[in-house]
Amino acid sequence: MERLMINIPENKSALVKQLLKELGVSFKQEKTEKLSDLKKNLLEVSVWSDDDLKPIEDAKNHFQNLGSEKW
Repeated sequence: MERLMINIPENKSALVKQLLKELGVSFKQEKTEKLSDLKKNLLEVSVWSDDDLKPIEDAKNHFQNLGSEKW
C-alpha cells in the first residue's frame, strides 16, 4: 500500500474524498493536539529543587565509591 498526501481546496474536499472512497481509498486523520492541551500537559510537569535532588546525588556518589573486596 502506498501513502499519498495531497492538498485539496476546501470547497472541493468533500467531492474528492467521495471519489477516493468509491475507489477504495482509506483515510487516516492525523492527530492534531490543541495548543491548550499542550500547555496543560506542560503544567503537569513537576519541578525538583536542589534539596529533592540531593539524596539522588548522594546515592550516586556512594555507588561510585564502591570497590571490589579483596580476599
